[in-house]
Amino acid sequence: MDTKLKKINRARRSILKKLTKGIGSTGAHKQTGSIHKETIKRILISRPNHRLGNLLLITPLVQEVAETFPSCRIDLFVKGNVASIVFKNYENIDRIIVLPRKHFKHLFQYIGGWLRLKQRHYDMVINVVGFSSSGRLSTKFARGTYKFYGDDDFNLQSNYADYPQIAKRPVYNFRRYLSQLGLAGTTDAMPFMDLKLSEAELLQGKERLQTMIPQKEAQTICLYTFATGAKCYSESWWMDFLDRLKTEYPNFNILEVLPVEHVSKINFKEPSYYSRDIREMSAVIANTSIFITADCGVMHLASASGTPTIGFFSVTTLEVYEPYNPGSKGLNTENLTLDDIFKEIHYVLDK
Repeated sequence: MDTKLKKINRARRSILKKLTKGIGSTGAHKQTGSIHKETIKRILISRPNHRLGNLLLITPLVQEVAETFPSCRIDLFVKGNVASIVFKNYENIDRIIVLPRKHFKHLFQYIGGWLRLKQRHYDMVINVVGFSSSGRLSTKFARGTYKFYGDDDFNLQSNYADYPQIAKRPVYNFRRYLSQLGLAGTTDAMPFMDLKLSEAELLQGKERLQTMIPQKEAQTICLYTFATGAKCYSESWWMDFLDRLKTEYPNFNILEVLPVEHVSKINFKEPSYYSRDIREMSAVIANTSIFITADCGVMHLASASGTPTIGFFSVTTLEVYEPYNPGSKGLNTENLTLDDIFKEIHYVLDK
């Protein structure tokens, strides 16, 4: 993106944030009273963002909504084309309203996406994150009986230590909103991020994995050595890590998943795998024993595949973005030695 366009987008976001600051501060999201589950038939969930990680992070909320209202049909308001891939196997999803990633290049498509919000009346409209200006505006703009603007309540953290986690927080906020309406949500169990891979996809992922690994019967450790900006660890760091990994687990396969940039911080010293098919990539990862990476969108993809995922953090806030599916953990490498890191890896692989 050129400098001029970056400046335009920054100005646009700044103006939009100011214009939407007061939206939802009073009114519909303060609704109280009792509603019945069977009256909620059509729901809109708004997360106008195109990034893979951010869309995967709303899968727990979508599951929560579907479990709370089993007979409801859910529309999503998003950006880009990733959502149709992420939510392919979600039975409650009806319509995905898509905004183009580049507003000014596809202005009529952008306007058309917003106008589609008016085509249906929703029993409930849910904004996933309260700090999203576009999310708040879309919640206001859509036609709906009950509207939740996604406001945070950090008083909930006194009851839930994991409230800051960005996939869990919208679920906690939604449960609080339902309680204000006199409606109990689901159990206290927190949904995991889930791509809902089918049995056929998992089998194809296993078959694909078998073509890439030298030891067909051995377990496979999966690495992803790329991340954006300051989140990306150096080549020397990854090479030291790889040497230690091969010493600790000489009888394991090691497979490196490559990013779209097709770069490797371990200089392609291990078998590598590249695909632009998100679901195929996730299915391959699902057939490995552990996924090790820096904080990035593919970390969330691995988590959503159900594979234990170790995420390395040195820049972003671990408590907000760490993976949390079974066996998964975020590690702050600023405070840990290589020995400390491998203790966590041993815990997963030696069970």
